[in-house]
Amino acid sequence: MANTLFDKVWDSHVVRKVTDGPDVFFIDRHFIHEVTSPVAFLGLESRGNSVVYPARTFATADHNTPTINQHLPVADPLSANQLDALENNAAKHGISHWGLGDKNNGIVHVVGPENGITLPGATIVCGDSHTSTHGAFGAIAFGIGTSEVEMVLSTQCIMQPKPKKMRINVSGKLGIGVTQKMLLYISLQNKPLQELLDILLNMQAMFLKTCLWKVV
Repeated sequence: MANTLFDKVWDSHVVRKVTDGPDVFFIDRHFIHEVTSPVAFLGLESRGNSVVYPARTFATADHNTPTINQHLPVADPLSANQLDALENNAAKHGISHWGLGDKNNGIVHVVGPENGITLPGATIVCGDSHTSTHGAFGAIAFGIGTSEVEMVLSTQCIMQPKPKKMRINVSGKLGIGVTQKMLLYISLQNKPLQELLDILLNMQAMFLKTCLWKVV
């Protein structure tokens, strides 16, 4: 497969290539929330590091938050502590924070597109497995672990091997109730899982705009 849009975006974000190893990969947008960030900030501070690019980091409370009555104290002590930690860490490091009651508060992977943070051609990470949904907007996006959250906070980079690529061409007309996700599942249902690890899928269809998925 010739160079694709994915190749161009990926290669333009590689800070350094490691021989027989992963790329040092620059991250444009880093979303954080109250569950996977507290330990990352503790690690950051234990090493005497600071957040290198606060303006590229966006904090929103979304995992341990009540849908209604957000003006009331959070009943669960662990959830309340995590929410307080997110607010305090964001204030300490100059990170924008959309906490409970903020007009911009919401699901971490919804507020990005809603507020123009998620952009085509951007690289996006978050300590959450649903981060790849930003790929629908033409971004390269994937979830990361807590230690990697710390790495991005302190360097704005991550050690990441470049994914392999797979193109799926679909022709015809979608039946009623058939979605893009169904097409993806049907296309991959007979593929061994090991073959699908770390693949960037480029699905093209006459009735769809190009969509990007990261299979992890």
